[in-house]
Amino acid sequence: MPVKYWMISNREQTTGARGRPMLGKQRGELSFWTANDDAQIDDLNSWSNQSVEKFQTGLVAAANKFPDFSLSENEAQKHVTIFVHGYNNDWADAARRYQTIVNTMFSGDDSLGVCILFTWPSDGDTYAYLPDRQDARASADDLASVLSRLYDWLLAKQVACLDPANRNRRDVTCRAKTSVMAHSMGNYVVQCAMQTVWTRKNQPLLVSLINQLLMVAADVDNDLFRDGEDIGHGDGEGIANLTYRVTALYSGLDSVLGMSAGMKHFGKRRLGRSGLEKKYPLPDNVWDVDCTPYFKPDERNVHSAYFDCSPSSSTYSSGMIALVGPRTTEPASSTSIVVLLLSLTRKGLNGSS
Repeated sequence: MPVKYWMISNREQTTGARGRPMLGKQRGELSFWTANDDAQIDDLNSWSNQSVEKFQTGLVAAANKFPDFSLSENEAQKHVTIFVHGYNNDWADAARRYQTIVNTMFSGDDSLGVCILFTWPSDGDTYAYLPDRQDARASADDLASVLSRLYDWLLAKQVACLDPANRNRRDVTCRAKTSVMAHSMGNYVVQCAMQTVWTRKNQPLLVSLINQLLMVAADVDNDLFRDGEDIGHGDGEGIANLTYRVTALYSGLDSVLGMSAGMKHFGKRRLGRSGLEKKYPLPDNVWDVDCTPYFKPDERNVHSAYFDCSPSSSTYSSGMIALVGPRTTEPASSTSIVVLLLSLTRKGLNGSS
C-alpha cells in the first residue's frame, strides 16, 4: 500500500496512557515516519519509523511519479509541502490537523502532491505560550537541518540539469516544487530555520529553496521584511531570499495574536493580525491577504479557523474563492481558507501581487 502520510519530528519518543507509544512534549532526536491511507493518524503504532535515508528515498520516489511537465508548463507542477504547526498543539492535535490538510488538499485527482508534517514539541497547553516560544527557537535548528539537506539535494539536481550530457534526460529533472505552510508560532520556527540555512549556505542568491511559503496567522513581527531588497542582517532575509513567493494570511479579528503582541515585543504588531508593515520597502516576492471578510460572522476562534471545513459555510467558501479571482470557477460546498494555497500554487502567482 502506498504511503499517504509523511512526518518529521524532533519530539521525544515516549509512552502515554496504557503504555502506548507517542511523541511527547520534550525535544528529542530528529525522527522520520510514514503511514498508509488506513492509519489511525494520532496513534503512533500506525506509523513506521524510517531512517533518514529510507525516508528521503521514498519521498523522491513518490515525487518521481508526479506528471512530467515541460519548462513552459512548470506552474502546473505538483508540490512537496512541509506543514509546520503552531503553539498549543500536542502531537495528536498536530497529527489530526495535518490529516485534514492532506485529505482536503493532497488527495484525489486535484491533489497538490505530497504533504509532510513537521511536528515540534509545543507544550499543548494554553498557559505554556512562553515555553512554546523557547521550544520553537530550539526546534528551528532541527528544521534547518532538514532544509539544509533539501537545499543540497536541490543544488545537486540543478547542477545535473546543467550538465550537457543530461540535456535530453527527463529523468534527471525534478518533477516537484517544494513549498512550506506554517501556522501561528510555526512561522517563527520557519523564520529562524530559514535564517540559519541562509547563513549556513553563505547567503546564496541563485537557488530558490522554497517555491511557495504560506504564512497562516503568523506569530512573528509584522516588520519582518523591513530590509526590503537590501542584504544585511534582517530577520526575514532568509525567507525572502530562499523563497520564490511569500504569502501572509492575516485578520484583525485574531485575538490570540492580540495577546501575543502584549506578551513580547511591546508595541510591535503580529504579522498574522495586522498584515505587513507597509512603511518599509518590501521585497517584491512578499505580499499579504486580509482574510477578515471571509470568516463566518459568528467565528470565535479566528486563529485556528483558517483550517476549518464546514458544509454550512458555503457563503464563506464562495467569498474565499472569489478572493483569488478568475483563476478558480465553481466554489466547493465545503472548504477552508487554506484553499487559497491550492489556488496560489496550482494556478500560480508569477507576476501578480
